[in-house]
Amino acid sequence: MDSTLTDHHPHSRITLALMPIPAKALVTCIIMVLAIGMLGALGQIVVHDIIPTFFSQAGNDDTASQARDRHAGMDHSAPDTSKLDRGDLFADLSTVEKKTVKPFYQQEQFVWTLKWTHIHLFGMSMIFIFVGAITIWLDVGLALRTWLVVLPFIGVMVDILAMWLKAFVSPAFFWLHVPGGGLFAGIFAYVSLRAIWEMWLKPKH
Repeated sequence: MDSTLTDHHPHSRITLALMPIPAKALVTCIIMVLAIGMLGALGQIVVHDIIPTFFSQAGNDDTASQARDRHAGMDHSAPDTSKLDRGDLFADLSTVEKKTVKPFYQQEQFVWTLKWTHIHLFGMSMIFIFVGAITIWLDVGLALRTWLVVLPFIGVMVDILAMWLKAFVSPAFFWLHVPGGGLFAGIFAYVSLRAIWEMWLKPKH
């Protein structure tokens, strides 16, 4: 095995289980707050995106128009997508030919997607900076800890790429949100549960 992926002194390093109670309490509070935020994001996706897209009646004008209004940067001069039988996941995407004299970088879709990207990138990156810090102290192998630190950031980048591709290439790229979001959500769940177990539930030898 590559020596860079193994701990030279695996039994001498501090792990979550060996941390003092105040440190464990801090880590637990961080996990709880981030978990509530992740659940809120999941609830928003279900109520705001999945239900209107796949379970509401097709062609619901009110749902589609309200979805467009909720997104900052999208004005009422944008092409009307409410009659294209798409739900909210596709509400911001124009599937008709755009005829505009504006440069590409001034188009409403580009401005909104750019705004969404930097907000999403900063927010999700901060979450996984905290999660990565917790991951470093897990009592697992170095290789696994390294992947657990890196993979969530890859998932975030895939999630952002999906937004750009579905906006400017094809709405079918929406499905890239599944592996992207699933990757960072799954690792967040694993790291959180593993950390709680190591700090409070793991039998002491």
